[in-house]
Amino acid sequence: MSEKIAKLSDSAAARWTALVLLAAANLFAYIFMDVLSPLQDLLQTQRGWDPVAYGHYAGSETFLNVFVFFLIFAGIILDKMGVRFTAILSGAVMVAGAVIKYYAVSEAFIGSGTEAWFQAHLNLPEAWWNVTPFYSGMPGSAKLAAIGFMIFGCGCEMAGITVSRGIVKWFQGKEMALAMGVEMAIARIGVAIVMLGSPLIANIAPVSVSRPVAFGAVLLCIGLILFIVYGFMDKKLDQQGVQEEKDDPFKVSDIGKILSLKMFWIVALLCVLYYSAIFPFQKYAINMLQCNLGYTAQQASLVFFVFPLGAAAVTPFLGNFLDRKGKGATMLILGAVLMIVCHLTFALVVPATQSVIITYIAIILLGISFSLVPAALWPSVPKLIDNKLLGSAYALIFWIQNIGLYAFPMIIGSVLSSTNPGVTDPLKYNYTVPMLVFASLGVVAMLLGFLLKIEDKKKGYGLEEPNIKS
Repeated sequence: MSEKIAKLSDSAAARWTALVLLAAANLFAYIFMDVLSPLQDLLQTQRGWDPVAYGHYAGSETFLNVFVFFLIFAGIILDKMGVRFTAILSGAVMVAGAVIKYYAVSEAFIGSGTEAWFQAHLNLPEAWWNVTPFYSGMPGSAKLAAIGFMIFGCGCEMAGITVSRGIVKWFQGKEMALAMGVEMAIARIGVAIVMLGSPLIANIAPVSVSRPVAFGAVLLCIGLILFIVYGFMDKKLDQQGVQEEKDDPFKVSDIGKILSLKMFWIVALLCVLYYSAIFPFQKYAINMLQCNLGYTAQQASLVFFVFPLGAAAVTPFLGNFLDRKGKGATMLILGAVLMIVCHLTFALVVPATQSVIITYIAIILLGISFSLVPAALWPSVPKLIDNKLLGSAYALIFWIQNIGLYAFPMIIGSVLSSTNPGVTDPLKYNYTVPMLVFASLGVVAMLLGFLLKIEDKKKGYGLEEPNIKS
């Protein structure tokens, strides 16, 4: 009688190795995503990017996901081709975008025929119909960097959903929640790494804004190699008969049903408002701290890096509380309130006091807020939307979220420029109005949180109940 051969995923060492490969590749994607965020001052002094140009570049990452519906296509590719193919494809797309972005900010681009072409083209008027990141007067390097960033954004979004599917495949019936939490914590740590590391690498003599981008591109190449190594493990698992557990596919026919649901709009708007006050804020946080505290980029990064680290540390505890005690709607409201307090502090208190202690407290509270809202928001969606519509509902929520992530970096850049007329020194900007814009998003998100709690009390969706039933 032959002994039954165990599946590769039954080995703890094998499945955690698969997680390390997937999480490390995703970590490198998060690092590259914000590699220029701490260098806004250098981009202005070395490449001539004013706040408007920087804002249009920063928003470009999600352009194709929003207007070409690449979010939907990524899900279709994953469903049709599987984790292995999609992981490698996403890695290759990210590398391609990174190489273009590096060339755009490199010394080789300056004075080249490519720069001349981009200076002369894509000069679109800033009219109501122009939804692209390109406008008349935008530096050529910013235009090409935006193109590279939007290509990277397609690969990054594809990688995100692929990594989640891969974790489900390897950890089904095992430590899946822990694996998901570890992967999310590693990704958050990537933001801390890049906020500290990017200015350090840039300031190695001679000072260069392109050096951190080159370093990030190398990391993405390593990430692609890790995805390829993962592919061999995934192929062996397939040969052992393990099937991927697929999400509900996106259905065009579901759109009308979903858009008619009141609860969908409350959740989708809460999501886009909240995340629009977090991720675009990260793009400006370092320069804001430089201007308010008189710090260098490296000093400001040392202050800000506690935000992603705090969020990574607190998230598992909040998730456990939500599972066992509930209070999901209350957590959403509390998260929005904390965000309002933090952004108002950055707008009004920090510029007046220049207190590093107050700044640290505000950033730590923002990290707690960033843990509260995602931990409560995403597990609440299945309680509000019929299971038959869940896959399509998630896709639409992510698409609406990406609209905010596209628009608000550009809005903040334009607001910063218009409220600082004549200011050309990137260390002298007044960030009061931009931070009030972020705070206003929190106010509306808080009101939606209260509306969600009222609807839950009326209809009994169970948002305040624990996920684990005794």
